[in-house]
Formats: sequence, C-alpha cells, structure tokens
Amino acid sequence: MVMKIVIGSDHAGFELKEDLRVYLAERNVEVVELGAPGKDPVDYPDVGRAVAERVSKGEFQRGVLICGSGIGMSIVANRFAGVRAALCHDVYTARLSREHNDSNLLVLAGYLTAKGLAREILKVWLEAGFQGGRHQRRLEKIKAMDEEIEKCRGKKPTRPESG
Repeated sequence: MVMKIVIGSDHAGFELKEDLRVYLAERNVEVVELGAPGKDPVDYPDVGRAVAERVSKGEFQRGVLICGSGIGMSIVANRFAGVRAALCHDVYTARLSREHNDSNLLVLAGYLTAKGLAREILKVWLEAGFQGGRHQRRLEKIKAMDEEIEKCRGKKPTRPESG
C-alpha cells in the first residue's frame, strides 16, 4: 500500500516544502499539497487549517506543515480533534513524537531547519511507530479532553463581570 501524506506551508516554508515533496516522491510516497503555491505571502492559519482538517477527518493518516518558526502551524493544527501535531527540530524529538505521542502531523521550521536535516527528521518520523503501553493511557486522556472540549463548545460561554 502506498503511503499518502498531505503537506502544506506558508511562504516562509515554501522552499523546504518543495524539497520535501521531492524527497517523498523519491520514497514513493504520494503527496497531496495544499499550499503555498509560491513565495508570495499567505496566512499560515489558512494552510494549517486545510491540512489539519484533513488529518482530523481521517482523510489522511499523516500530514506535514511548515512555516517560518513552526510555532504558528503548531498552534493552528492542534486545535483540531484527533490531531497531534509535533514541532520537531531534530531527529530525537521526531522519533519520540511518534513513539510516545503517536503524532500524526509533523511541523517543521522553515527558517531554522536545513533541508538535509528536515529530510532526516521526516524519514525518522515516517519510520517510527507508536509504542503503546503507558503512552496509550496518556493518549486516551487527551482524547477524553477533546470530547469534553467539544461538549463545552455547545454551551454558551460565561464571562466574568468587569469591574
């Protein structure tokens, strides 16, 4: 079965995203790209949402997002139920994000991550598996939080009195 990944970036992550698309194609991974189309400025929340929604809905098992620092994309992606986006700056955190957290969305920093290192991070992230065990218990707690948050969203928010 061919692996299929959704990938997106803002303008700051465009060059790294393009390099990783080539790398994934060389590894026979099917890539669906959702932006940015070039180096012209785009708003990272738009691209982050497009990718994270598809992972959240189960259309893709894994995704990759890239912006300048990786922070903005991480904030956006982790708002979606079932998305476990991990900002990784090295191979070690990439491996642990899969083994311990079962991350399904890798976030990279376009301004801070060299292409060769990004390829290594992506390779390790794709190959590492979730260890389960004690880590599964923790993911179940996160899932319960997701469900609790969804219930709260249906209620009218209360605001403290000003004064």
